[in-house]
Amino acid sequence: MSILIDESTKVVVQGIGSQGTFHAKRNLDYGTHVVAGTHPKKGGTTWEELGVPVYATVREAVEEAGANTSMVMVPAPFTKGAILEAYEAGIGTIVVITENVPVHDMTEVYDTVVRRGGVRLIGPNCPGVISPGKANVGIIPAATTMPGNVGLVSRSGTLTYQIMHELAQAGIGISTCVGIGGDPVIGTQFQEVIQAFAEDPDTHAIAFVGEIGGSEEQLAGAWIRDNIPDTPVVGYIAGFEAPEGKQMGHAGAIVKEGGEGGESAAEKKEILESYGISVAMNPSEAAELMIGLLDR
Repeated sequence: MSILIDESTKVVVQGIGSQGTFHAKRNLDYGTHVVAGTHPKKGGTTWEELGVPVYATVREAVEEAGANTSMVMVPAPFTKGAILEAYEAGIGTIVVITENVPVHDMTEVYDTVVRRGGVRLIGPNCPGVISPGKANVGIIPAATTMPGNVGLVSRSGTLTYQIMHELAQAGIGISTCVGIGGDPVIGTQFQEVIQAFAEDPDTHAIAFVGEIGGSEEQLAGAWIRDNIPDTPVVGYIAGFEAPEGKQMGHAGAIVKEGGEGGESAAEKKEILESYGISVAMNPSEAAELMIGLLDR
């Protein structure tokens, strides 16, 4: 099995420009069921590069092509509207690749779509989701990984690719990799994904990639300690060399000056290790720790 996406996933792409086309084609070539694109002025045409229909609205893609998942790649000013349109059309999983989405927009979207609507929203500013051998929705390079039993959730994209690649070199595959995004307001947090992995019978181990700033990694670690203490888990916190008070890469990756503590990489590592979780200081060490845990 896997979580979020699998062989039954049918994707509608919102944003069929050059980047949307490039990545949707890669997803399609991987075997993902990309069933439609949307464009308000091109409804009734064919997306030539993919050979699938283009609809004016997401609702049409749901009703006529059976879409159940959306990949959002529209420009940031239009992202809020695209997410709300997918939600109102009945899409159950919305994956938002777009970066630089205004925080105010995401606050409104989260309240409507996630808190009250119960839809699974991944992102924004994320690489997407891949269940190797089944489906790929987003920009994760499929060649870095293979099917397996390790669930991986991450704020980062490129660091995750390295971990997946090094695990694959050791013959270890992934059940699902979820890039949740690094913005201050995102649709899904670490703990929610980790809980889904814990309920997946084919996910036997879990790795998560966090960053400086916030406390979501610690909350997830406490849940792991209290609920799945016997599951092999490895964490990696990016930002051990980050100066205090500096933003590092993602909008959410900043340690607040004068904060209450627990937001730096070193502090997070200490807290997570007190919960019995192995924590790496770089991606290669994360892969090595997971390989060691699985070899026991």
